[in-house]
Amino acid sequence: MKKIILLLQLLLSATSFAQGFLHRDGQKIVDGSGKNILLRGLGTGGWMVQEGYMLQTQPFASPQYVIKQKIQDVIGEEGTKEFYAAYKANGITKRDVDSLAAWGFNSIRLPMHYNLYTPPIEAEKNGEITWIEEGFTMTDNLLKWCAENKMYLILDLHAAPGGQGNDAAISDYDTTKPSLWQSEANQKKMIALWKKLAARYRDNVWIGAYDIVNEPNWNFTGTNKNGCDENGNGPLRDLMVAVTKAIREVDTNHLIFIEGNCWGNNYNGIFPLWDENMALSFHKYWNYNTTESIQKMLNYRTQYNVPIWLGESGENSNVWFKDVLTLMEGNNIGWAFWPMKKIENIAGVTSVAKIPEYDVLLKYWKDGGEKPSADFAKKTLMKIADNYKMENLTVKPDVIDAMFRQVQTNATKPYKKNAIPGKIAATHYDLGTTGFAYYDKDFVNYRIETGKFDEWNKGNTMRNDGVDILPCNDSGSNGYQVSFIENDEWLQYTVEVAKQNSYKVSIRYSSENEEGKLHLEMDNGKKTESISLPSTGGNNNWKTIVLSEVELNKGTNKIKVVFDKGNFNLNYLEFAASRKKRSKSN
Repeated sequence: MKKIILLLQLLLSATSFAQGFLHRDGQKIVDGSGKNILLRGLGTGGWMVQEGYMLQTQPFASPQYVIKQKIQDVIGEEGTKEFYAAYKANGITKRDVDSLAAWGFNSIRLPMHYNLYTPPIEAEKNGEITWIEEGFTMTDNLLKWCAENKMYLILDLHAAPGGQGNDAAISDYDTTKPSLWQSEANQKKMIALWKKLAARYRDNVWIGAYDIVNEPNWNFTGTNKNGCDENGNGPLRDLMVAVTKAIREVDTNHLIFIEGNCWGNNYNGIFPLWDENMALSFHKYWNYNTTESIQKMLNYRTQYNVPIWLGESGENSNVWFKDVLTLMEGNNIGWAFWPMKKIENIAGVTSVAKIPEYDVLLKYWKDGGEKPSADFAKKTLMKIADNYKMENLTVKPDVIDAMFRQVQTNATKPYKKNAIPGKIAATHYDLGTTGFAYYDKDFVNYRIETGKFDEWNKGNTMRNDGVDILPCNDSGSNGYQVSFIENDEWLQYTVEVAKQNSYKVSIRYSSENEEGKLHLEMDNGKKTESISLPSTGGNNNWKTIVLSEVELNKGTNKIKVVFDKGNFNLNYLEFAASRKKRSKSN
């Protein structure tokens, strides 16, 4: 009888796969037709689970429950409900998903907070488990938008009942209450939630996988509080086995991702695997992008004949992004980056604008003092919530370019259309990686390997390359300037020249004390003299100096601005015809 049941299950699974479910085929993730699927995804971090660093509250309010307390202190309980309703309504919409699809993503990882689906255990009566419709409705809507774009949705339990790690912000862990690992009731609730989700979505082919629990980081027997020295990980394995069993009682179709301890990467004691349709997730931040950096996961893939997936990565420079994704895709490893939206974010595909009034709230929450009025605080927070709408975000083309086009090529392309005659903003250098679109001496952070936090953009503004950018108040600027310029760094601009001619170039710059120098190099092999930029007497004192007789051909040109000597700020270069060329124009 057991053999008959097993055969029926296999037949049902085979039928499901034929309908298009992602599933494991040896070491690959494939679709229903058996085609290898390389997941290229983005995590919607901050939507269901807020983390302090995304809202700039990290120094004083890192987990979501503390953030919520701060908000409630200034606008009251009803105002807080109104803020969160707007925040969640604007956080992810159909327009967001449409945009992600247009940029090249084929999947979304949804970081779920359990409390949108079911109440905390202290709110339940007699140990029962009840449900909240809000989380399911949010998931349904996101799944619908994904399906319309033929994108896979990966469900990720980011904040498990009670919280699954000592890194409290990640899972909204309240240290005054029992964690996931200290409470059988919390574990039962987590198992029941996954069974409920699996029953709801078992027939939907656009659910890509179930990511059982995000970044567990807990010491069961070891001394490292985040579980990095655990050798057994017995409680983690037992819980994941129990969740898998509950899922399989109602859903034999969907792929299951599991994660190790120590933010997903410590798999000691997790093996052997217990399900045929499973894959291993790992997370990667701030380390070298070498084969050695992922060798352990590659070994697991081979040893256990199982797919591996980079479930979370990001928060670095464009150079690091290009390198890590080149490494992943070269090894047939899918990925999901992190996150989509964050206040004043240069390392993501979008950025949420911060308003001056929000700084007033941040200062009060951090330092105390005079309490802002409820009216002021509510208007400020509702404006921040409104800024989360896709139409109000700043899209970051350089990040998107690094994640997709630059993984395939070192060729550069214009950041903006630069026409000559005309003005070229210094910050509108080409899209591309270091050594091709620009050269900067600081362009990546390897702090896990080096033990120090290396700034890849000292200005932390506008673009996520190595080039250091600051806001600019000089007249005629695009709002930004290139700063912290060092000797021998350079920027390349692709320009469209209306007519072959000799041009004079007005260089707008400022400097504190030292003299700078630069010259131009053209792709026709010509090079200008090196022009000195005398000190202007201050970083906010702007002057213009003219470089003459720059010969340019008609059509597309690539101009490299080489900084022979740095320590100045660059606003723009303006090209104007200096004379008509005697020979016939092209």
